[in-house]
Amino acid sequence: MQLIPRHDPHLAVRSAGALTVAVLSGELDLVLVRHLRPELDALVREADALALDIRPLAFCDATGLGLLAHCARGARERGAHWQLVCDQPWILRLVRLTGLDELLRPEPALRPLPAPPLLSGPRARAEHPV
Repeated sequence: MQLIPRHDPHLAVRSAGALTVAVLSGELDLVLVRHLRPELDALVREADALALDIRPLAFCDATGLGLLAHCARGARERGAHWQLVCDQPWILRLVRLTGLDELLRPEPALRPLPAPPLLSGPRARAEHPV
């Protein structure tokens, strides 16, 4: 994984091939959402696969959940792979109570990207002649 330099104590971004991982820390409230939204919007626009790791968060309110939902929708609309990494029971409960579990699909650990499908048939022979 390659760390992408940033000067923000609440956002660390690293890249592992096609996967971009953004780790959020601190308190995801109105103040931090306003601060992080431009950076996260840029990541959503540019990343083919984005994982938001919120395990280090100490707090998350409705505004923070709104930002997470905004990122998930943006990534999916672009056809990008989306992953929310969260293992904190209190955040998972908020996600479930607000009905965002289907959109956010939180997972307890970062998972690798699925392997691309193997080509077979006439198209594969045309693209990769033996």
